[in-house]
Amino acid sequence: MRASFHLIAYRALDVCNALEMATIEAAAARADLPAGAAALDIGCGNGAVAAMLARRFDLKVTAVERDPAMAALARERTAGSGATVVEAGSATVLADLAPQDLIVVIGATEAAAAGLRDPQAVFERLRGHLAPGGRLLWGDLFWSAEPPAPLRMLVETANTYLTHEGWQAAARAAGFAVVSADVSSPETWNRYTAAMDAAAHTWLADHPDAPEAPAVRASAVRVKTMFDFGRPYIGFGLYLLKTE
Repeated sequence: MRASFHLIAYRALDVCNALEMATIEAAAARADLPAGAAALDIGCGNGAVAAMLARRFDLKVTAVERDPAMAALARERTAGSGATVVEAGSATVLADLAPQDLIVVIGATEAAAAGLRDPQAVFERLRGHLAPGGRLLWGDLFWSAEPPAPLRMLVETANTYLTHEGWQAAARAAGFAVVSADVSSPETWNRYTAAMDAAAHTWLADHPDAPEAPAVRASAVRVKTMFDFGRPYIGFGLYLLKTE
């Protein structure tokens, strides 16, 4: 498997974002779903969240990851948990699955369909794939202050981000009630960024002549620079939403 910065970093992380697994577990507990309920984890990354949902709450979890290398990592992390990893785009899986009791989207791009970026439209599309009374657990970056234009352009290459209040307003406009809204602490951010940077540097020290080394090094520098500069403007929120 060809190494990349994100593959190296995500192997070292519990959650593939600036978020604690305990926070996700607490939000999932508030969802109050019965054992055997159907859950879909879109953009599952390393698969750790999907594995937790299957093991801790006995949910029937389908984890979706379109990147082949990341899907392979997710299969490793979910082995024996009961979660199923599907290598595909979200729109394909959403079209094939029955309505879900829980949809989880944490830091994923194009969560509802390719090219669909408007937050309210994304929420509306996902709401259409939930069973009556279904829940959406949404986690993503938010703008904690108005960012410089170059930072917004860099961060929003693939996604559109709102403020903490803006995510909740978009959810309500799409027909959800906001059950809970959590914000990651500075300590969580520090652990997240430090773990990624340390993993990359360890890999580079162990593989100095690997053909992927220049790309890994460049990505590590880019990600660290972006977060170091962007921290005054960026937060991470986790929102438990319920269909009304």
